[in-house]
Amino acid sequence: MSRLSALLIALASLTLISTPTPAAPLELNKGDRICLVGNALGERMQHQNSWESLLHQRFAAKQLVVRNLCFPGDEPFLRIRSQNFGEPDVHLAHSKADVVLYFFGFNESFAGEAGLESFREEMTRLVQETQEKNYSGEGNPRVVLISPIAFEDIGDPNVTSGAEQNRNLEAYTKVLKEVAGKTGAGFVDLYHPTKTLFENSKEQLTLNGCHLNEDGYRALAPILNEGLFGSGGPTQVDPAVKAEVDDKNFHWWHRYRAVNGYSIYGARGTAGSDGTYRNREVMEREREILDQMTANRDQRIWAVAQGQQVADKVDDGNTLPFINPKTNVGGDDDVNAKRGKLGSLDYLTSAEQMKHFKLPKGYEIQLVASEEQFPELANPVSLNFDNKGRLWVSTMQSYPHWKPKTELADKLLIFEDHDKDGRADECKVFADGLHQPTGFEIGRGGVYVAMQPDILYLKDTDGDDKADVRIRQLIGFDSADTHHGLAAFEWGPGGNLYFQEGTFKYSQVESPYGLTRLHEAGIWKYDPRTERFGVHVNFAFSNPWGHVFDKWGQDFIADASPGYSFWAAPLSGRIDYPLKHPGGTQHRRLAKETGGDPKFLFPTFYKKRTRPSAGCEIISSRHFPDDVQGNFLVTNCIGDRAVLNHKVREEGSGFVGEEVEPLVSCEDGNFRPVDVQMAPDGSIYIVDWHNALIGHLQHNLRDPNRDHSHGRIWRVTYKDRPLIEPPQIAGASIEQLLKLLKEPEDRTRYRARRELAERKTSDVLPQLKRWMDLLSANHADYEHHLLESLWVHQTHNNVNMPLLEQLLQAKDHRARAAATRVLSFWINDVSNPLQLVSRQIADSHPRVRLEAVRALSFMEGEAAMELALEVLANDVDDYLQYTLDETMRALEQ
Repeated sequence: MSRLSALLIALASLTLISTPTPAAPLELNKGDRICLVGNALGERMQHQNSWESLLHQRFAAKQLVVRNLCFPGDEPFLRIRSQNFGEPDVHLAHSKADVVLYFFGFNESFAGEAGLESFREEMTRLVQETQEKNYSGEGNPRVVLISPIAFEDIGDPNVTSGAEQNRNLEAYTKVLKEVAGKTGAGFVDLYHPTKTLFENSKEQLTLNGCHLNEDGYRALAPILNEGLFGSGGPTQVDPAVKAEVDDKNFHWWHRYRAVNGYSIYGARGTAGSDGTYRNREVMEREREILDQMTANRDQRIWAVAQGQQVADKVDDGNTLPFINPKTNVGGDDDVNAKRGKLGSLDYLTSAEQMKHFKLPKGYEIQLVASEEQFPELANPVSLNFDNKGRLWVSTMQSYPHWKPKTELADKLLIFEDHDKDGRADECKVFADGLHQPTGFEIGRGGVYVAMQPDILYLKDTDGDDKADVRIRQLIGFDSADTHHGLAAFEWGPGGNLYFQEGTFKYSQVESPYGLTRLHEAGIWKYDPRTERFGVHVNFAFSNPWGHVFDKWGQDFIADASPGYSFWAAPLSGRIDYPLKHPGGTQHRRLAKETGGDPKFLFPTFYKKRTRPSAGCEIISSRHFPDDVQGNFLVTNCIGDRAVLNHKVREEGSGFVGEEVEPLVSCEDGNFRPVDVQMAPDGSIYIVDWHNALIGHLQHNLRDPNRDHSHGRIWRVTYKDRPLIEPPQIAGASIEQLLKLLKEPEDRTRYRARRELAERKTSDVLPQLKRWMDLLSANHADYEHHLLESLWVHQTHNNVNMPLLEQLLQAKDHRARAAATRVLSFWINDVSNPLQLVSRQIADSHPRVRLEAVRALSFMEGEAAMELALEVLANDVDDYLQYTLDETMRALEQ
């Protein structure tokens, strides 16, 4: 027995002693169907399956069915969902619930004492209404209220200890017990036994203080079962039973939380017609098949739990047949061909494709990797470079949607170029079995990967370049549409991880500091050090797939479907759900709910000529000519099939772009550039999705001509200028990394900051101070060097007030604006925020004033409102007026 297993047995035994035994344990009948409903505590129990495994082991002969209907962020009567997902009763009836386990109280507890009475009323109403239903056709369901767990103090000074949260959680647990007594529902107190568990454990049992990790769920399982059914029953999970439960819940998960819901039961279910079948008919059949496959696995669970032998492979021969639509590609009336959206079903080799590229004079393109050499490179969608300088690519062979009975084989790949000729020599599979990894980012010792509705954290602990740790780090994102999925992962200069999702999505994400809701598109931000989570841009985009920061921390966004690109600062002030900043391409559709003039369209920073767009990048490389430095690149994957190029200049508070000759375009209609990034050697790498068909709306999700095998990576260089010698980052000393913060290439500094974020704060900050002390105030980039230092402090959650105040008064307005942005993050950590902002409100440059008004949106009270209005003492351009209007709206909420 491992040390950890022994510890968990001891802890479980300890807490079982203190677990209140219910006066009337839940009685189960043979064939009962148990549904879990509520928040993330319950939702994670279909991925960490210890509790359900023990349930079947204890009641092996009862042939119980468990269906998990939980969503992170759910509250008794506020459970946001994408269009036509179905009301809770619909899913309880579909599952024929005999027993309903309600997991509520965590998200509601952040309202504190003021929210107790409302919570009491809502829970009473919910229980009484549920008790009147007949989901199974066999009578009223039995209801049990499951309290929230306690908050664990994980001993990290960057993360809340949970003391205040525990006071609230205990109070909300008490309310649940009272409601159960009043309504005759069952009740399980998890708060008190888990508080004891956490206090006696030498191992961390949560991810972040409030969400259990795998060991935590293993320890919780016997506690919950004792609370539900009384003493007795196994406390150790049978691995054979758990393997069957895992498989069953995998199939149920893909049925209940089906990706592309908007193209199944939502409005786009009517799209994709082949003349007979639409998306809805084809994909609802697959959900029926998944129901049948789930039921087949229920029977295996019962058999294994009773010690019976089962076949190695599940027999799914009893399921309905798939509906296989005909293609809508080809013929004289092919509308997508007429619109220029269709490529060619006759795929060119990469050598032939090379002949069809067009580049400006002096530029050349080279193949880095293709499916011809590396079959794993099927449907590549996103790229990045690690701190060793290696190329990483995520692939989506299953796009647009995993099909039941097939292998789930989307991947995260590492490419090695051993001879440094720009051509990949080796491909390693870092992670397999992913599903629609639309975006990823490296950092904090591992990799964050989108796998909607989750973000996984993957880590290689033994150095073999294969992930052996896989954690559902962030959950609660919507799964309405895979090509509106989580994308454009980017570290901000101050250490936040940013990522985006598109319209039709309704997401709820829990954190140690409370619940965040976002609907109909936006940009998220997450600080892995503090576990703070929130919204960066709350705006009705169509489908943002590009996000990049310039040298001074100003960020720019590419919205794919309309091909629009925006300067982010005016859009990134606070505005809370269900409101949104007005002016996005979906704003007219949503304005009644989200506020603002439905006719208003927020300005793009350059005139759009073609659409759509995807990834974006800023040229910053001595390898390329001076006249393109700072240019904004955006990939265009349908209209021009090119990497578009734009000069950018400052104007007023914001920026203005002007399109110039594309970096690269291609006459091969299958060239689908979807991501772009500056490489460590200063060249530019491009992901080529390489598919004749593209998009959800134009073709059936199961159109037989969707390609699942092609994919290419290209590299653009400049003939007459040398490449950059890639600096050592991985394994470099802190002193060496700090020197790299002076390098002119944005991505070099980006990767150096990413590496510094992984080093111990106690090692970084003293050396950072020495580095700052040696900076020359006469250097042309002195203030930018100080700004890099400020960002490192922010990344390490260290408020350096002297440095902040120095930069708030810098000579360069770009440094003052950036420092004001940092102040907006520290607004609750400084003693004099209004005084600091007031100086910036009166700054001589409009961008600094705009950043100051934006910062006030994160405050409250009349003093903040009055200060914001002081910006009117100077000239106000359209961007600044918009920011002022939205800040006033936020402060009036």
